[in-house]
Amino acid sequence: MKKILILGGGFAGLDAAIHLKKLNYDVTLVSERDYFYIYPTSIWIPTHGSEFDDVCVDLHKLKEVHHFNLIIDSVTQISQKNNTVTLSSSGTIDDYDYLIIGIGAAKMKHKGIENTLSICGKPEDSLKMRDTLDALVQKGSGKIAMGFGGNPKDSSAVRGGPAFELLFNVHNMLKKKGVRDNFELTFFAPMPKPGQRMGPKALEMMDTFFDKLNIKKHVGKKITGFTKEGVHFEDETLLKSDFTMFIPAGHGHELIINSDLPQNAAGFIKTDDYSNVLNEDGSLTNIYAIGDAAALEGQDWRAKQGHMAELMAKNTAYNIHARENNRDDFKGYSKHINIICVMDSGNGASFIYRDAKRSFMLPMPIIGHWLKRGWGIYCKNSKLGKIPRIPGM
Repeated sequence: MKKILILGGGFAGLDAAIHLKKLNYDVTLVSERDYFYIYPTSIWIPTHGSEFDDVCVDLHKLKEVHHFNLIIDSVTQISQKNNTVTLSSSGTIDDYDYLIIGIGAAKMKHKGIENTLSICGKPEDSLKMRDTLDALVQKGSGKIAMGFGGNPKDSSAVRGGPAFELLFNVHNMLKKKGVRDNFELTFFAPMPKPGQRMGPKALEMMDTFFDKLNIKKHVGKKITGFTKEGVHFEDETLLKSDFTMFIPAGHGHELIINSDLPQNAAGFIKTDDYSNVLNEDGSLTNIYAIGDAAALEGQDWRAKQGHMAELMAKNTAYNIHARENNRDDFKGYSKHINIICVMDSGNGASFIYRDAKRSFMLPMPIIGHWLKRGWGIYCKNSKLGKIPRIPGM
C-alpha cells in the first residue's frame, strides 16, 4: 500500500486525508495543532456569538472516524531533493511515496504588528479580541479600527471578508448593548477600492452598509505601521484606535521559502493546474501543494478560500489515484476558480458569488445569518461523519 504524508491539518490537509483514505491509501497527517479550526465561523467568538470549542474539531476524533495516522508536531524542514520532511520532535520522515503540502501561508510582517490582533491569525487571538472588546464595553466608549492589507506580489493572498464580517458583528453587538453611539468604528485598507474582487455590485453595496451603520472609512493610503495609539499611514496621518484588528495579506511560509521547492515571487509553491510540483524538465514529482501554501494562478480577482483548498485536496486525491492506476485523466482547479462568501453581519448576511462569467451580491436579512450558522454545524458534523457530505460542499 502506497504511503502518503500530508502536512497541515486545515481545510486542505484534512480533506486530502479523508479522500485518500476512502481510496485505501496509507495516510499520515501532520498538524501542529490537535484540532481542526473552522476559521469562517470564528468571527462570532469575539462577540460571544460562539464559544471557542464550537469552531474546533478534535483531530484525534477525526483520526478515529477516518482511520488516518496522526502526528501532532511542527514541521521544521522540507527537502524535495532528499525526499524528506523533518519534524520538531519526531525527527526526519523519508518513507513516503507522495507528499502533500497544505501548511497554509505566513502573514506579511508590518511594523508594530504586535499592536494588533487578527481574526485570521492564531486561533487564540479570537479569545484575546473577545476580552479586549469586553474591556472596552465595560469602559463604556472607545475607538475601534478593523481592516486588512495587500500583497503586491500576489493578489490572491488578500483575505478581507472576515474583516468586514467582524466589523459588522461588533456593530450589531454594541447596538444590542445600547452603547453603539459611544463607539467610533472605522474600516481601513491601503487599496483605494477594498473588496472590489467581489465584483462591482458587491463593492457598491458595501459602501451602502458603511453609510447605514455609521462606519467610517480610511482607504487608499499605504500603511506604514501600528502603535498602541492606532494605525499610521504614508501621508503621516494617524487613525486613532483603542483596539485594532488587522488581517495581513498572506505570504509564503518560512518553511517553503527556506526549502528547495519552486516558488513564485511571494513565496508560494508553484504547481501545475493539477496541484503537482514539477521538475525543471516539466515531468511530474511525488509532491503536491494545495490550499494557501500553493500559488493560485488565474484571474486578478482570484482569492484563496477554504472551498478552493478543499477542491484542490479532492482533485489531488483523484490525481494520485489516477497515477497509481496508470491513467492521466487528471483534474485541475483553474476552471473552477470562483469566490463564494456568505458575509455575516450578526443579524443577517449577504451571499456573494463571482466567477469568470458573472458576479452578484444577494442580501439575505436574518435568514442569511442562520444559514451561515447552519453551515458551521454542517462543516463540523460532516467531517466527523455524523451527517452525509453534500457534493460540492
